[in-house]
Amino acid sequence: MLLDLTPLRVSRDYRLLFFGQLVSFFGSMMSFIILPWQMLRLTGSNEMVGYIYFAEFIPMVTLAFVGGALADAFDKRRLLRATEIGQSVVTVILLLNSLLPEPHIWVLYAAAALQAGLAALQRPAFESMIQRIIPDELMSAVASLNSLRYNFGAIVSPSLAGLIVAAFSPATVYTLDLLTFVASLCAVFLIGRVPTLAGADQPSLKSIIAGCRYALSRQELLGTYIIDICAMLFAFPQALYPALALVYGDQYLGLFPAALAVGMLAANLTSRWTRNIDRHGLWVAVAAALWGVGIIFFGLATSIWPALFFLAFAGFFDMISGIFRGTIWNQTIPNHLRGRLASLEMISYLTGPMLGGLKMGIVAERYGVRTAIVSGGILCVVSVAVASVFLPNFIAYDGREGIRQKELEEKRRAG
Repeated sequence: MLLDLTPLRVSRDYRLLFFGQLVSFFGSMMSFIILPWQMLRLTGSNEMVGYIYFAEFIPMVTLAFVGGALADAFDKRRLLRATEIGQSVVTVILLLNSLLPEPHIWVLYAAAALQAGLAALQRPAFESMIQRIIPDELMSAVASLNSLRYNFGAIVSPSLAGLIVAAFSPATVYTLDLLTFVASLCAVFLIGRVPTLAGADQPSLKSIIAGCRYALSRQELLGTYIIDICAMLFAFPQALYPALALVYGDQYLGLFPAALAVGMLAANLTSRWTRNIDRHGLWVAVAAALWGVGIIFFGLATSIWPALFFLAFAGFFDMISGIFRGTIWNQTIPNHLRGRLASLEMISYLTGPMLGGLKMGIVAERYGVRTAIVSGGILCVVSVAVASVFLPNFIAYDGREGIRQKELEEKRRAG
């Protein structure tokens, strides 16, 4: 039941990426939690906080397809380096804005949009590089390790950020975030070159459309996108963390994302059993529904500690769903399509939180925070159940068949 560390042992490049991103993400999560807090303090509106996620959504969708096509055709290291430098510059902008006597609201929206666009360009290169440096049979372990990296930052970093902003200022948080980019920049400049696949499709509208058609032709891939969008669009409560901090106290601001990550970490640390599961689609759907149940009880809680417990419960099952989604993607998608399909994956797992953040902010502004959260959890459970009925091949999907299909497709392309 322990975490499988094999990928870290067998690949130097994966170790560099893992630890570089670990440190960088620690800082980025500070900014992630402070930016909406700063918006709420400047405007007093949950709806204005929700628009942050809409500002992120537009460049994410637009540039994710571009990032996927570039990742399949060009040197992935250059993409990682350019986007890391770009994200560092955006953090400088947030820092300078926070030092003004009256920080500009439009700068917060612009910075959120730029960070999302750069992440959309970066993520496909990161995901497709991992597939080239780690064997297919270790992808479940990779999914767990990548999630562990996320959860470490998501537990410690927001908690620390809440304490820092309560005692000092947003500028202090942005400064710490900027310093952590040094680790990720060192990592992406030290990793070895991953040769572009022979005969790789050149970036074009035609190659992007080919990737989309491939995803739509396989219900097991389509199911991972739809189920995750259902779960996050209706039930992801991140936009309301600043509003909840007004109720419980600013010192608890970082505990909400931290509690979610604690549940995810618990799932990661006990994830070795996932290697023995072949019905990946079924587990994605069940875990997504249980995520919604956790959010319902989180919204019904009337004191801080029960609220955090149910948020951790939700996080546990969100991670179980994520592990099986990542396994489906990495074990079954042919190498020559990995970057473009990674862009679709990114759109699927970020569309829900971003549009869901907008939805949560608008509903909370009109009907109250509790109503927004509880209704979102209920809609999540119902939508996952309905989607499962219309995706029978996804629910019946067997991972062993997926691996065989990938091998056959790559042999046909090579032959």
